[in-house]
Amino acid sequence: MNDSRPPSRGKSVKDDWRIALPKAKARVYERQVRDLESSYVMWSVSLDQAIELRHVGQPGKSLETVGVTSGFCKLLSRMLVGLLRALSEHAKHYGTVPNAAPLNPDNFQGQIGRRSARMNNLMNHVLLSERQQFLHKVSTLEEIVEDLDKDYRQTADDLAIGVAKDPARMWHELDHDHYDLNTCLREAIVVFKSFLVALPLNQIGVFQNAIWLHSRPPKTAPPSSIPAFAHRRTAAIASE
Repeated sequence: MNDSRPPSRGKSVKDDWRIALPKAKARVYERQVRDLESSYVMWSVSLDQAIELRHVGQPGKSLETVGVTSGFCKLLSRMLVGLLRALSEHAKHYGTVPNAAPLNPDNFQGQIGRRSARMNNLMNHVLLSERQQFLHKVSTLEEIVEDLDKDYRQTADDLAIGVAKDPARMWHELDHDHYDLNTCLREAIVVFKSFLVALPLNQIGVFQNAIWLHSRPPKTAPPSSIPAFAHRRTAAIASE
């Protein structure tokens, strides 16, 4: 853990994805991904239940369940934004230069994601340094997650309390927001892996602490108490 030399990176994001991480880095990666997947599966399964109840003609239970999904979405978004902020903060402070591929607008269904992904794709051709490209992608993902979280929770809450003017359209919007947040999750995991490949071993502890500080709710237990759940579904990753 005293080795401060920059590790050798892969030539591309795809190379980074195939690289086997050292044990210390692998533990950080596997734990963080497991916690993210835990939050995702709770949210995704509850949304599936709400949709299924609506399809089988139980609107009351469906609206009650979709109201619950708002909290699960917030939990995932907070953890995801926390990871992205930790990545950005560490890269700015320590000068970490990971590989990064631009976002693909075609991997998003809603206007929020597509618009931001198009801008990131454009900026990738303007920004000269790899470090700038990485930081811009991370900040773009953070912005998309925050916007989608706000949009999803507002829509779910409006449906739950019965103030939706166009319920069919709003259910459709929930599905789009869910898909695009899942895309952001997959992108963040790929970015995270490339970051760890480029991270010196002696900075792992500092970085791991930054993740926890940015991801924790106002009152929380240490990371070791967070439970794990199985992952349910995986969307295409734009950078793959």
